[in-house]
Amino acid sequence: MSLTITTAVLKRSPCSRYSLRSLRCWHSANETQKQKPREQKIQFSPSSSSKHDWIGPPDRLSNLRPIIYHIPEQETPLERQLRHLRQETEDWNHAFWTNQNVAFSQEKEDYILLQLKAKGLSERDETGRKRTLNSEEMAVFYKDFLDKNFQKHASYNKEWYRRNFRITLLMARVALQNTLRTLMGKGRGKEEGRTSGRSTT
Repeated sequence: MSLTITTAVLKRSPCSRYSLRSLRCWHSANETQKQKPREQKIQFSPSSSSKHDWIGPPDRLSNLRPIIYHIPEQETPLERQLRHLRQETEDWNHAFWTNQNVAFSQEKEDYILLQLKAKGLSERDETGRKRTLNSEEMAVFYKDFLDKNFQKHASYNKEWYRRNFRITLLMARVALQNTLRTLMGKGRGKEEGRTSGRSTT
């Protein structure tokens, strides 16, 4: 079930830090991929009467929750610019972590098979269960994956901060714009009321 919220400020991705925390996110996405078939980004539609942003369930590949941003009536050009930037940033973030999680899952499987082959073992044991490696053996893969993706994560973090800085500035400008509209008696609600009044006469 979707959750409605009054505001939805873009938050830093839980997988965006170059650390063991990233590995936990990749592992979580990897386990989800094993349980469910790969799909496109989750699509959901809030009620047309909704006045809030909507947050959906975690995506099966990116492990991020998609957001559908509320479009207010009489949306100003500045508000539209902010909404488009937030949506574009969410899509960019989703694409990055989808690709990263899929790559992590595939490389992990390849590494396990390679290590099992070096030991002269098959992928499955006598009971048909998939063989696994111990924590020390997997630690080698995790470190190698982090080292190999260091530059990619550095570029991602730089772009993430740049985008959020722009979003924060736009949010401040929108807040200032709405405050001035209210002080001047041109709030959205009053304008809609005047429009409604004219249409009934």
